[in-house]
Amino acid sequence: MISAQRSRGGHPRPIASAVAYLLLAVGALVTVAPFVLSGMTALKSPGQFAAQPALNPPDPVTFSNFATLFGGRYDFVSPVVVTAQVVAVILVGQLVFSVLAAYAFARLRFPGRDALFWVYLATLMVPQIVTIIPLYVMFAEVGLRNTFWGLVLPQVFGSPYGIFLLREYFRGIPEDLISAARLDGCNTLKILRYVVVPVSRPILATLTIITIVSHWNNFLWPLVITSGPTWQTLTLATANLQSQYNGNWTLVMAATTVAIVPLLVLFLTFQRHVVRSITITGFK
Repeated sequence: MISAQRSRGGHPRPIASAVAYLLLAVGALVTVAPFVLSGMTALKSPGQFAAQPALNPPDPVTFSNFATLFGGRYDFVSPVVVTAQVVAVILVGQLVFSVLAAYAFARLRFPGRDALFWVYLATLMVPQIVTIIPLYVMFAEVGLRNTFWGLVLPQVFGSPYGIFLLREYFRGIPEDLISAARLDGCNTLKILRYVVVPVSRPILATLTIITIVSHWNNFLWPLVITSGPTWQTLTLATANLQSQYNGNWTLVMAATTVAIVPLLVLFLTFQRHVVRSITITGFK
């Protein structure tokens, strides 16, 4: 009777807890399995991959696929460097312009502020494929096709999602903090630097991860605006590798693993800030 009362009192029942953990375990397995399979395939030789089932672990483990990628034969170093440069410039631009625009929409008062914000936010409903051809024509006309700035300019001036994310967070900052900074003689830029940005580190870390992941994996715009190996990004290099050497899946999976590892390191580095940005609902 005591155990029944405890169950009715709000304590989780053992069966319900077991089912919940089972579902979570299945979801985690489905999520992690493709990454594990990709890493296992990357550590196999082509002959081993062809002779054994895909789920068998590599025996023996070989790093020949990575040596082939970075040994000079396929020049996979250049796409990694180009992608890192593109993502770095876009990240700085996204953070700077998104912070400025989000603070203006959240705290500054000017005519048509809310209407302008919702019109800008409505562009999220426009598929990327709709704007890809006009953007290509514009960049080709000004001579930016197959250039570094052609890769980064469409995304460097902030994004509707990033501005919306920061605006909602900035609106939760107590007005007393902003007023106290103004009384101390801070202008708008100093308020942003010394008050808003320091207290917004969790949401800025979240935006950093979203920006890096989305543009590290960007495929369509680099495919359209570039040609040749000079400004080839990591996704394009992997796609070309797959089309040229369709039978060598171990080489393709090695390239995929190279693309995944930096993102995993990034998430492990900033996961604490991401969790905080999700759980924080306001300031005391």
